[in-house]
Amino acid sequence: MRKNSMKNTRINGEVQRALAEIIRGDLKDPRISPLTSVVSVEVAPDLKTCKAWISVYGDETVQKDTIEGLKSAEGYIRKELARSVNLRNTPEIRFIVDQSIAYGVKMSKLIDEVNHGQEQ
Repeated sequence: MRKNSMKNTRINGEVQRALAEIIRGDLKDPRISPLTSVVSVEVAPDLKTCKAWISVYGDETVQKDTIEGLKSAEGYIRKELARSVNLRNTPEIRFIVDQSIAYGVKMSKLIDEVNHGQEQ
């Protein structure tokens, strides 16, 4: 299976959807922020490993706590992923912090400040 094949793209989307549902609804860890989203997922072609980019709205300590909570719940997440997505192998998940949403919010605020300054 090639890295960019349609099958791999479909698997990535299905795993992303399932991970988002598990994180949003099933996890009760207080360290995991309710403002957590799964931005992207990349499952290896052999279905053994998976990189999940997680975006957490908040400061650095909230992000760090959320990633620690997700790492400690990885076994449970993997078990639920195996139930919801029918794959030959359930991938081992590696959580990576994604800063793109926070960066977008910051840029939007800066643009608003510039536009507000030009209106006066």
